[in-house]
Amino acid sequence: MTSTVPAPVTRTADGHALQAVLLDMDGTLVDTEGFWWDVEVDIFGELGHRLDESWRDVVVGGPMSRSAAFLIESTGAAIGVAELSVLLNERFEARIADAVPLMPGAERLLSELARHNVPTALVSASHRRVIDRVLRSLGPERFAISIAGDEVPRTKPHPDPYLIAARALGAHPSRCAVVEDTATGVASAEAAGCRVVAVPSVGLIPPAPGRTVVRSLEDVDLPFLRSLITPMN
Repeated sequence: MTSTVPAPVTRTADGHALQAVLLDMDGTLVDTEGFWWDVEVDIFGELGHRLDESWRDVVVGGPMSRSAAFLIESTGAAIGVAELSVLLNERFEARIADAVPLMPGAERLLSELARHNVPTALVSASHRRVIDRVLRSLGPERFAISIAGDEVPRTKPHPDPYLIAARALGAHPSRCAVVEDTATGVASAEAAGCRVVAVPSVGLIPPAPGRTVVRSLEDVDLPFLRSLITPMN
């Protein structure tokens, strides 16, 4: 599943070339990347292993199966990927049982996109059970669709999640603006052919062609996202 031939970029009925905005969840809209790491540290501590802080950059933003496999291999812990995945999801859900802290600027941006009727999707490597819990804090009505990591053939860093989201919204990837916080997510969106706004949460993400790096979501608004897509006259 690839997107190799971009369609001509023309203006939509409202005069803008931007067709949709696709947003990552953990670390982008909600301040939960640290929660995942804390849960991983706690579980492996109970298994008698200490996680190296440098591993955090390896597991952040990726699919749970990859992160779990890496930590098991790195520590030699006597636990399988499937069992660890269940534990991670259960512990994480317990951490966010009451409310999920939003990233600065997230509430304003989501409200602005909804107010202007911009097709919006939540695209995450997290499992559906976690996404549905977080959506209670974000507001499910703000998203036309949500894509979970356990519902796609290949999750991030493969392009599948963003290609599926774009197609579901009737948008071409080249006319979608993606907001991501990790190198894994950025790789997924860029492989799909989307324009990317990177808001790094853990680790550095350098600027690159087709990619804009900003300090926080407070630097992102609808005019800024629209400016990323250049129409052809």
